[in-house]
Amino acid sequence: MSEQKGHPKGLYVLFFTEMWERFSYYGMRAILILFMTKMLQFDSKFASGIYGNFTAVVYLTPLIGGFIADRYWGNRRSIFMGGLLMAIGQFVLFFCAASVSTNMDLAKILFVVGLTGLVLGNGLFKPNISTMVNQLYAPGDKRVDAAFSIFYMGINLGAFFSPLICGGLAEKVDYKWGFLAAGVGMILGLVVFQLLKDKYIVTADGQQIGGKPSKAVSNAAAADDAGEVVVAHDREDDFAAQQDPKLSTARKSEFTPARIGTWLVIYAVLWAFFLLVVDFNWISTLVFATSLTASGFIITDPNLTKVERDRIVVIYIAAFFVIFFWSAFEQAGASLTLFADQQTDRTIFGWEMPAAWFQSVNPLAIILFAPLFAGIWTSLGKKDKEPASPTKQAIGLSLLALGYLVIAMGVKGVDASTKASMFWLLGMYVLHTWGELCLSPIGLSMVARLAPMRLASLLMGVWFLANAMANDFAGMLSKLYPEDGKATSFFGYEIATLNDFFMIFVVLSGAAAVILFLLSKKMLKMMHGLR
Repeated sequence: MSEQKGHPKGLYVLFFTEMWERFSYYGMRAILILFMTKMLQFDSKFASGIYGNFTAVVYLTPLIGGFIADRYWGNRRSIFMGGLLMAIGQFVLFFCAASVSTNMDLAKILFVVGLTGLVLGNGLFKPNISTMVNQLYAPGDKRVDAAFSIFYMGINLGAFFSPLICGGLAEKVDYKWGFLAAGVGMILGLVVFQLLKDKYIVTADGQQIGGKPSKAVSNAAAADDAGEVVVAHDREDDFAAQQDPKLSTARKSEFTPARIGTWLVIYAVLWAFFLLVVDFNWISTLVFATSLTASGFIITDPNLTKVERDRIVVIYIAAFFVIFFWSAFEQAGASLTLFADQQTDRTIFGWEMPAAWFQSVNPLAIILFAPLFAGIWTSLGKKDKEPASPTKQAIGLSLLALGYLVIAMGVKGVDASTKASMFWLLGMYVLHTWGELCLSPIGLSMVARLAPMRLASLLMGVWFLANAMANDFAGMLSKLYPEDGKATSFFGYEIATLNDFFMIFVVLSGAAAVILFLLSKKMLKMMHGLR
């Protein structure tokens, strides 16, 4: 295949659609914990728990959205309906904030309704737009990793200016205007997508991407006795089958009553374990039980070939390690926002910067560095020296640990009455950004390459289940944030100072990085030629 330059125009349609959706989500996220503690008057530990549960469920529902798209609606319809639900959720939060001063009980009801809309909408939107990026390219096209880095830059362009606009409006004017701005951003994303999708979101040979799944197409099995719809071989599956003929067999996934019943029993057992033995709340129980059950259900499909199963195992191993990354990284919206608000010197020439603005540092750094990382991967790829995806992810975890080590050193000896320099926080966010660029867009690209096409959106949903568990874990860890001189304990480790708190993340992410480095060679072998 001749080397192609540039990228399809469809990539930039998806870029701007995702940019506005991320503007909406991150604008809301930037002010969420501040809104809960300052306006709804929630205790910071209770607010951290809600934050963790909410962001966890946000990443749980993509499993359902991926299933709906793969079997019924297709990517396009799922994206539109998801975006619409998210816009409605943001507008409900606008009315929630407007009601705080007059009717707190109504405000709390609207708060739950608004977050529910965001959760359901995100589930339909998120896995489907990521999946479509890979389908713009022919099988074996070396531009795919670079494309995901460009797509990721679009995500972070929206995430950069949303805290500035939504956070500035919320903290300097009124929280309701921050939520309203987030809702308007989501509407703009839907308009971009609807106007341009038919013309530009097409395959390398001009075929429409993301339509409703077909019930019968050439070279595909017909529906089985249970009425299962089996989609035709994708171009990527055909390419993989050429590399390994075993992939040409077992083209459909098995959803028999016996398998479903067995895994429902396992699901019930896991519910009982997490709820009664581990003592999780029902949302955390939902997240962890669903994540484990869904992963087990997919990998035990008897119709998977050995190569397909090996590749899915690689996805699962990588997903396990990204839990450590995101549980530490997502402190940005929880404990690190509290740190920025309460114990960071934010004064510049007599003017106090909104605490939410620090959440723009990470996406700004991504905008600046994403082209550099994309260029590095492309350049190394041409020389056949590009690290495999698991190795890149281990590098990302190492940089995350280094970032927390920097801020742990910066706050050593700082007590509750002292404010730390903002430059420690800024330095940490830049290092975390470099780690994110090694891990997150590479992970999305890896899932898109390794997943069998008939399970592409579903496995993208499973990938986001790791984010769900990580975000829930992030909320649990955020509760350990030391306030008012009160010490807490984490598996026997006493946390009395900010240094103690940040060192938790140095140890967790550093250990995960070392183990993943050791496993990367074995994982590469199990990828069967798809690096």
